[in-house]
Amino acid sequence: MKSPPWPKGRKLVHLDLKGAPPRLEYIHKLIELFSTLGVDGLLVEYEDMFPYDGDLKLLQATAQPAYSREEVLSMQAFANSKGLEVIPLVQTFGHLEFVLKHRPMWSLREIAPCVSTLNPHRTEGVRLVMEMLRQVVELHPGLNALHIGADEVYMLGEGEESKLWLASPGHTVEQLFLSHVTKVAQAIKEAWPDMTIIMWDDMMRGMSHDTLKASGLVGLVQPMLWDYTPNLDVDTTVSLLEKYCRAGMSHLWAASSFKGSTSVHTCVPSTQRHVENHVQWLKVAAALSAAVHLQGIAITGWQRYDHLSVLCELMHVGLPSLAACLQTLSLGEFGAEAQSKVAERLGISSVEVEAMGRILLRVVSRTTEDESLFPGRRLAQLTVELNSLLNSEDIRFFENNMYVRGWFSPYHQQRKTVSPLIAMQIQSQASAYLTTLQEKVEALRGEMVLLYPESTAQEWIVEHVSPVLAPLQRIMEDITACVNEMVP
Repeated sequence: MKSPPWPKGRKLVHLDLKGAPPRLEYIHKLIELFSTLGVDGLLVEYEDMFPYDGDLKLLQATAQPAYSREEVLSMQAFANSKGLEVIPLVQTFGHLEFVLKHRPMWSLREIAPCVSTLNPHRTEGVRLVMEMLRQVVELHPGLNALHIGADEVYMLGEGEESKLWLASPGHTVEQLFLSHVTKVAQAIKEAWPDMTIIMWDDMMRGMSHDTLKASGLVGLVQPMLWDYTPNLDVDTTVSLLEKYCRAGMSHLWAASSFKGSTSVHTCVPSTQRHVENHVQWLKVAAALSAAVHLQGIAITGWQRYDHLSVLCELMHVGLPSLAACLQTLSLGEFGAEAQSKVAERLGISSVEVEAMGRILLRVVSRTTEDESLFPGRRLAQLTVELNSLLNSEDIRFFENNMYVRGWFSPYHQQRKTVSPLIAMQIQSQASAYLTTLQEKVEALRGEMVLLYPESTAQEWIVEHVSPVLAPLQRIMEDITACVNEMVP
């Protein structure tokens, strides 16, 4: 059933730079596309790609250079020229893996094995996040809003100092969370009185109305409620937003997803899954009372689940999904009209990137028109094609085929007694698969390094390709060793 279009408020696209950070030229092309799709702003999660300096220089990425100060300013200037506001996202409590993994920061962890959560009792911890924020704000002239993260603060309350604090009557983990976030938010307001502060809501979902009202966060922060699932529970989500509103936090945000939320290792997104998430969010927006002032929606696109997880769906394969989600918000549904608009805008015949890959596999040249309509189109096609090959049963389960199991089993290999003719046929097939895969990999690498750092191409290949190539290469070597024992 059709819903009303998304109400007034900003539509932000999330740029997750902690995995596969796009080259500046590609970021400019993405911003150009976003502006034509109706995006109002960017939620930029820099992590280790921000050019921190001084004592924080160790936070910069080592797999590839962090963006330079000039590049950060260039991105903002280009976004502003297209009418897009830039809102930095800087984690200040949980998901600080990129900070707390460094040996000089180990003492600031809540517990030693958890590299994501800051110890809320150490004044050095607050000083650290405030210095991070200061450097980010300074490099964003005219900044109006800041997202301080604060989601998924794992193991909070498990540290020795926290246990001592919690032993006092009336102290709870909820209060421990709220005290740290309030401290950070107050420090931000002292430094930048007009700054709008946004934070993730998940750590507050189980809190009572009274706890939230007395938290000290009322009037300080705007919670952003995130739910990326296609079967988002509308009634529960509406109830949560209304609870925040009744507690005094009436300025609220939604957060959906256009990619990077299916599973931790997925590399090709399903447009339909993400469209369904936005259809549910439209139902939520339509059901809210007038007291809730929805500030907008952040359409997230994760490159990794966290700093230490593998790469998931990258930006270039997520653009059809993003365009489809934005059309869904604009029209209130994703019917034939929306599909037609997305297909025409991106120059594709299907909004599902996987289908686009199958249809356009024979297109090997990159035309200017294709790339201007859909920046990264050729790489998206190659990603889909290679992913399909890597997941084909013939290749992924090569060692389980009838001939390998029947004539080149572990027992045959142990005794080095095989049928040379059949073994050589197995080897020939493995060689053909290897050649095909290696050709596709080189084509993909060549395109990927145009849009992302070399380190991204290397990581993607090691993650997705190497586990499939290794058994094929091993079986070829083993067959050669066995055949040499039996053929003069």
